Amino acid sequence: MATTVGADPGVVGPYLATALGDEKWRSVDVELIAAGMSNLTYVVTPQGGSPDDAVILRRPPTGAVLATAHDMVREHRVISALVDTAVPVPRTLHLATDTSVLGAPFYVMERVVGVHVVSELPPGYADEPAERRAVADGLMDVLADLHAVDPAAVGLADFGRPEGFLERQVRRWTKQWDATRDTERPALDALAARLAQTVPTSRRSGITHGDYRLDNCLLDPETPGRIRAVLDWEMSTLGDPLTDLGMLFVYWPQPGEDRAVSVNSVSALPGFPTRLELAERYAGRSGADLSDLNWYVGFAYFKFAAIIAGIVARSAAGAMAGKDTSGYADRIDPCVELGRAALDDGAL
Repeated sequence: MATTVGADPGVVGPYLATALGDEKWRSVDVELIAAGMSNLTYVVTPQGGSPDDAVILRRPPTGAVLATAHDMVREHRVISALVDTAVPVPRTLHLATDTSVLGAPFYVMERVVGVHVVSELPPGYADEPAERRAVADGLMDVLADLHAVDPAAVGLADFGRPEGFLERQVRRWTKQWDATRDTERPALDALAARLAQTVPTSRRSGITHGDYRLDNCLLDPETPGRIRAVLDWEMSTLGDPLTDLGMLFVYWPQPGEDRAVSVNSVSALPGFPTRLELAERYAGRSGADLSDLNWYVGFAYFKFAAIIAGIVARSAAGAMAGKDTSGYADRIDPCVELGRAALDDGAL
């Protein structure tokens, strides 16, 4: 039986057989999903079973250099809390906090079958402009629905501290950049200082995803405008919902512009709305005041630059399980420039 980095089938199978109370898990096949640059996601299938029998296992990167950024207990908690709300999430099955099993906490959840859009749309999927608009509308509606959830009503009243959230976020990601800096980048330091000096007053608080974007969602195979599941909740907390909207804009290039700093350029295809139209859809659904949105966009680019720096550091430490991170360091400076531009002229 071949060993899979971070989730040895010879360990995972017997453990799940006991944890889930079903001997069919005694022998399993484990496949690392080739997506995402942070927590590791595996498909676990009982040997002899069908894809319908599979579950998903999530764990932190092996040898993580920033362990607090990969909190499996928090991710398991928020997904479990949201399962019966309007926000589509997988149903959780088990949380393992005993680090002697896989070397880190992990959890298991149901496998949701859906279309995962990363760098392009699958052939034959959402070919029509109206379908692409429906995908974007569904994405914004789910985000607004998430922000409308009452944290106390789903047991998440203590999931974070909304008071002073934006100030702490700037400090947190500045500290994270300091911990993982690959070289001296004075422009990034200057952007961090400027953001700290211009923090707006939060008008709302709620559950924030922390990294909400198209490729962290699964789309319905038959109905492109329906979101089957929102994934990757490792950075979720209670705070200012507009941080989610600002981060989404980082991943939403428009037709005719070369500002994509990630692999996802699907939104530049004909039929997808502009960032301004996204904002209008969100405001209409949520009633949010977007007058300070430029700051949130500038902060999102700064946060993204810090995240990329963390990926570069983990890759250098051998903690990315073989993922190709070549060229990632080259994305940091463009992020900084886009963040400065958002604060200077407010261009979305």
